[in-house]
Amino acid sequence: MMKVALTGNVASGKSALARIWAREGVPLVSADELAREAVQPGSPGLEAVVVSFGVGVLKPDGTLDRDALRHLVFRDPSRRRELEEILHPIIQARREDWMRREAGRGSRLVVAEIPLLFEVGLEGAFDAIVFVDAPYRERLRRLIELRGLDEEEARRILDAQMPPEEKLPRASFVVHNSGSMQELEIRGLALLDLLRARAAEKKDE
Repeated sequence: MMKVALTGNVASGKSALARIWAREGVPLVSADELAREAVQPGSPGLEAVVVSFGVGVLKPDGTLDRDALRHLVFRDPSRRRELEEILHPIIQARREDWMRREAGRGSRLVVAEIPLLFEVGLEGAFDAIVFVDAPYRERLRRLIELRGLDEEEARRILDAQMPPEEKLPRASFVVHNSGSMQELEIRGLALLDLLRARAAEKKDE
C-alpha cells in the first residue's frame, strides 16, 4: 500500500485538493476530521483541553468553542504547543488505526491530509509527500474574504506555521494553487494519475 501525505500551509488549497481526490475514490483521512473526533463531548481529548485551557473554551452545550481556542493558541506559541501535545498523539493513533483498516481492505493508495506534517516530523512515515502551495498574499486574501477573519488574526495564523520555503524542497510533488479551482483540479487529477501508477508499481515489486 502506498501512503501519501497531503500537506500545505493554511489557505493553500490542500483541503480542496483532498476533496477532488476523495471524489475520485481515493481513501483519504483528514487530520482536521480526526482532531474534531478527538475532542467530541465526553472524550479524554476534550477533557484534557478543558483542564489545560479552562471552561472558557466550551460552548454552552458542552462542545468545544473552536474560535475561543484559536484566539488563545495563536496569540501564544507556548499555548499552541501545549494544545498540540494534547491532540497530536490522539490524532496519530486514530490515523494509524485508519491506515491498518485500509491495508486490510487491500487499498493500493491512501492519502492522509496533515497540515502540520513537517512541524511534527511525520514526513518519514510516508512514501510520497504532496505539498500544495500558494503565495502569501493569496492565502491572506482567502482567510479574510472566504473565512471572515480580520487581517491581524489572519496574518498571525499564517505566520505561526513553518514558512513554505522550508517545506518545498522536502516535498515529493508540489501543486501550485494560485489560480482557479478548475486549474487546481486539472493539476490534481494529473498528479493522481501518476500516484496511482506508482502505487501499482509498488504492488508489483
